Amino acid sequence: MQTSKIHNRGRGPEIEGTRITVYDVMDYYLDGWPATRIAARLSLGTPDIEAAIEYIESHRTEVDREYGKMVERSERGNPPEVQAIYEASRSIVEAKKEEILRLARESQRNGTPSNGSYP
Repeated sequence: MQTSKIHNRGRGPEIEGTRITVYDVMDYYLDGWPATRIAARLSLGTPDIEAAIEYIESHRTEVDREYGKMVERSERGNPPEVQAIYEASRSIVEAKKEEILRLARESQRNGTPSNGSYP
């Protein structure tokens, strides 16, 4: 039987072989979810989640401190300059999406088979 391990590749402690951090597990763990339910939600095995919970409990002070920083950063949202870039990019993507849909509708009306590529 393979045991799950927690390691740190620079993004924080994560379940080995995944990109799931103990902080991802922490969101559910703090809400009282059992390990089996967290495992199903994250498409992992229960031993993986149990290893993450064990890590959380044995490093509680450090994990709580880092998790608190993450929550604060998330609640603050993006800085104005980053938010402006996000909104501009979103506008570009939405415009491109509309163009693709328009071309698909035109192709359908004209009876031209669509080959899946658009200018």
